[in-house]
Amino acid sequence: MKLQWCVAVLLLLPFSTFAASSTEQVLPLTQSTIGYASLLIFAIAYTLVMLEEYLQLRKSKPVLLAAGIIWAMIGYVYSQYDQVEVAKAALEHNLLEYAELLLFLLVAMTYISAMEERRLFDALQAWMVGKGFNFKTLFWLTGILAFFISPIADNLTTALLMCAVVMKVAGDNTKFINLACINIVIAANAGGAFSPFGDITTLMVWQAGHVSFSEFIPLFLPSVLNYLVPAIIMSLFIPNAKPDVVHQHVELKRGARRIVGLFILTIATAVAFHAVLHFPPVVGMMMGLAYLQFFGFFLRKTLKASLKKKALRAIENRDDYALKRLGSVVPFDVFRRVSHAEWDTLLFFYGVVMCVGGLSLLGYLGLISEVMYTQWDPVWANVMVGILSAIVDNIPVMFAVLTMEPTMSMGNWLLVTLTAGVGGSLLSIGSAAGVALMGAAHGKYTFFGHLKWAPVIAIGYAASIALHLTLNSALFT
Repeated sequence: MKLQWCVAVLLLLPFSTFAASSTEQVLPLTQSTIGYASLLIFAIAYTLVMLEEYLQLRKSKPVLLAAGIIWAMIGYVYSQYDQVEVAKAALEHNLLEYAELLLFLLVAMTYISAMEERRLFDALQAWMVGKGFNFKTLFWLTGILAFFISPIADNLTTALLMCAVVMKVAGDNTKFINLACINIVIAANAGGAFSPFGDITTLMVWQAGHVSFSEFIPLFLPSVLNYLVPAIIMSLFIPNAKPDVVHQHVELKRGARRIVGLFILTIATAVAFHAVLHFPPVVGMMMGLAYLQFFGFFLRKTLKASLKKKALRAIENRDDYALKRLGSVVPFDVFRRVSHAEWDTLLFFYGVVMCVGGLSLLGYLGLISEVMYTQWDPVWANVMVGILSAIVDNIPVMFAVLTMEPTMSMGNWLLVTLTAGVGGSLLSIGSAAGVALMGAAHGKYTFFGHLKWAPVIAIGYAASIALHLTLNSALFT
């Protein structure tokens, strides 16, 4: 009972700082106990997120709990002032924001999972391993492929794929693995910065309507420079020796290439819904999921005929291995692909959106916006956003900027998209790709191994910003 009374007193303390009226306005809570408690809860939750690798605690758990506590406190305070509808409207707005991005990402992840199940990524990996490239060539090849695949397949999936190649060919060469992983993280983040599909932050900016699909194109050359500058310097420290590898043949499963075609069609549908009909692109993505479902239905219905044809061919060629492989074929199941989506990431994103939305209702984002985008030059504010995204994940940073809704030119919206996307490369914990690779290459690619190259990465970060300011100066007017 004593604890309950203490909590009640703490909740009632800030009421003296409020205006006494009960008008339908957002309550000033930035200097209240509830405001400070919400900041503390979010800070603790995010500290646990950053310690995910060491605690082995999935990042979605602390932010989900923090979001619930923050909104419970907000609901309590607003109910005391008979303004529950104000808090409810804010809550529903944030839920709608999340729902659109959740469904969009779920479809994209389902397609990526389907491509993985059809062994497209395995085939690419086997091709790279079997070509007999030396370490320097592999360094450049994995980096360039990460740069060009991430705009379509997202930077996390791309980084994990390229890391698997590096781990397979490098053996115990820790120095090469560390440099190659840093290169992959930089390339995947840079490649994702000029495409709405390359990163969650770019998707958020696109869905918010600040930058159209075609307007991301001016970020291509700055993104290229962001990758090339550190890559060229790091490549000087890569040996020309060849790794010892064993060639492995990978056969694509039926329908693999057609699923790639359907994914491209899905992207085109989403873009058309947004550009032509002015509907949220998620509607087009959900329609694209129907493409995959119907194709999955086709694969299941024609499976017996396909297996029979392959079995006859294997018997004619006396290929016992082919016959054995046919016996282990599993029918394509779309809903199984949906279940393989990165649910921890999706739930983490929910927690972040709701936490940041709660802090916005409390008034903190308004204060930050006043300082960064009114008292500072927007260019410097957006450069700082990139630096912050190296420490705190770029998702909450970008969502905070979008929630602030500062009045900016197209050039500045592109700048904050660029910096939030590539700023995470400065530290290994600054992006999902870096965190994932620390797990995939545990002990070989580390926080401090990445930190040693931070000055080199910072040169690329500054160079990409300078190039954007120079090339796209007309967009800042």
